[in-house]
Amino acid sequence: MPRNSVPLAIALTLLATPLLSACGGSSAASDEKVVTVYSADGLKGENGDGWYDKVFADFQKQTGIKVKYVEGGSGEMVQRAVREKSNPQADVLVTLPPFIQQADSKGLLEKYEPKDAVMVGGGDKAPDGTWTSVVNNYFGFVYNKKELKQAPKTWDELLDAQYKNKLQYSTPGVAGDGTAVLIKAMHDFGGKDAALAYLKKLQANNVGPSASTGKLAPKVDKGELLVANGDVQMNYAQSKDMPGLGIWFPAGKDGKPTTFALPYAAGLVTKAPHSENGRKLLDFMLAQKQQQEVSEIGGGFSARQDVKATDANAVALTKLMNGVDIFQPDWKDIDKNLTTYVEDWKSATGS
Repeated sequence: MPRNSVPLAIALTLLATPLLSACGGSSAASDEKVVTVYSADGLKGENGDGWYDKVFADFQKQTGIKVKYVEGGSGEMVQRAVREKSNPQADVLVTLPPFIQQADSKGLLEKYEPKDAVMVGGGDKAPDGTWTSVVNNYFGFVYNKKELKQAPKTWDELLDAQYKNKLQYSTPGVAGDGTAVLIKAMHDFGGKDAALAYLKKLQANNVGPSASTGKLAPKVDKGELLVANGDVQMNYAQSKDMPGLGIWFPAGKDGKPTTFALPYAAGLVTKAPHSENGRKLLDFMLAQKQQQEVSEIGGGFSARQDVKATDANAVALTKLMNGVDIFQPDWKDIDKNLTTYVEDWKSATGS
């Protein structure tokens, strides 16, 4: 697979020196050729070869605007933006559902529809124009292909003794993919109570909390874990350098594997210090060329309906998703009750 990106470390090195005005003081923030992105992990390559790495390098080359990148769990990034609300530091926020809805409800996002947002499906953007998906994605799990002859098929298999201290999932309420574990379990088991009863049993095998989902895949690849949660885009991209990773989807009660869309959604931060630069970056990420590279470079799915990728990664991803039932979560309900769901999960699991 071609790698035309510039390592992010190089791009970040260029940010080390603050820009100063000709008169000797700091220039007005709006005049700085910089844009700050707070993002959930997954789109930056392990070796500087991810979709973000390519997009940010190309953006800087075309516009002269340098990208300052800050990464963390989905909930972590939203909470950081909340703490900075009176003095925003980020220009663009990229996070997974339901945290993008949470950011919107907390007034963190300013209405801005990127240039090609009309090409994004209605379910993948906010009705009021505060956020738009830039990379589509799906929730999933990973397993160690060397230690397990085949992927587990059901949730119940994970209760087996062979997974004791060999299974871990990221923390609901902190990580987007961790929250997705709870959402999928509630769907597959037919409700919150049944899902929590199961997760209480699963706790006997669970290693413990993790704020970042991205840190779990290397442990699975090395055999420290046999199973962990993740998402298709991130784990598929990681599997290029981690041959031990396999992606799978636990089956629901009817025996069919299920998942749901978990897109990377981006919005302009309210009163962003470099809002115009933020708008330019959002336009750039959603442009035809960058969206065509989502699968080829990032291992994900284009957010644009008019982009039909045919590269090798796109073909493999289509095959991976074949036969998997995709359900639609009630994001309004989840946004409204997320705190309660997470607290109930903590009580059930003793976390």
